[in-house]
Amino acid sequence: MTATVDLEARPGSMAGSRYGEHTTRIARLNAASLRRVIEPDADVPGHIGDGAVVPRELMAVADLDLDLTDEQWVKLGREELAAVVDSGIRFETLLMSGFAELIAYAERMDDERIVYMLHEIGEETRHSRLFVRLIRQLGPEAVNPFARRLPNLVFRTVSRNLIHRPAPLCILVLAGEEIPDLLQKKMADHPATDGFIRDVSRYHRMEEARHLAFARTVLPELWERAGPVDRVLVRRVLPTVVRTMFDGLVHPGVYRTVGLPGWATWRAVAASPSRVALRHEATRPVLAALLAAGVLSPGRVPVGWRRLCGVGTDGEPTTA
Repeated sequence: MTATVDLEARPGSMAGSRYGEHTTRIARLNAASLRRVIEPDADVPGHIGDGAVVPRELMAVADLDLDLTDEQWVKLGREELAAVVDSGIRFETLLMSGFAELIAYAERMDDERIVYMLHEIGEETRHSRLFVRLIRQLGPEAVNPFARRLPNLVFRTVSRNLIHRPAPLCILVLAGEEIPDLLQKKMADHPATDGFIRDVSRYHRMEEARHLAFARTVLPELWERAGPVDRVLVRRVLPTVVRTMFDGLVHPGVYRTVGLPGWATWRAVAASPSRVALRHEATRPVLAALLAAGVLSPGRVPVGWRRLCGVGTDGEPTTA
């Protein structure tokens, strides 16, 4: 990223011709954020129950023929959920870091985009405080092997480089919002999900819908100004990053808490039919946004995005 970030489109450019329309949309998002300020500590009260928090068919291990006791199933479900929530906090922190840098280096502070990013940072901090509350209630015991020195170094290096690049950051925001949005939709819609988890899922999805709308709106502007390195990263590297994000939502340490082999179970989960189908369903909206913004072209979808989303070169699904 250069010393300053121009959040406004260049006059006469493709983005410039749409700049006013985009600004109007973002102004509406700002107004909606003002109308719907929700303080989760006060407005989303409650506590997770002592039993199962999610039904077995929504767990990552749903396709595996596991011989577990009822007590182990309960523990595994709670550990899985805690791992997903933990990942959510970390991702939202990276999102806030990227937005904060965009604001710090912006040429102007009177843009609706700046105002919305400030709204989003505020909303993400509230979400993260609620997620911390969930983790405390779940009381996870799993040790995350990805937090060890070498994997953590790789994570820090990749994430720090990507959040400095506005277009890749915007696409990661889309992926980081679409994936949990689908997971939470499934939990909120299932009657066997813990009641408090259903409430949290509905609350979080309501606010994340605005975040997704913002990312889709500004992506064409950011893409027009993206340099050659950013364009290569988006087309060739980001599919692997998003796949890693998805597969890492539930880490191998979770399975060890109920006596399962950690890495072997994790690999089996990643390759299981329901998990692959979930990945395809969660990432296809991201690809659709890239096609709509002109980031990728129908008929020329790169192989990494095709494998991530289960689509052909035209972006259409090749699997159910």
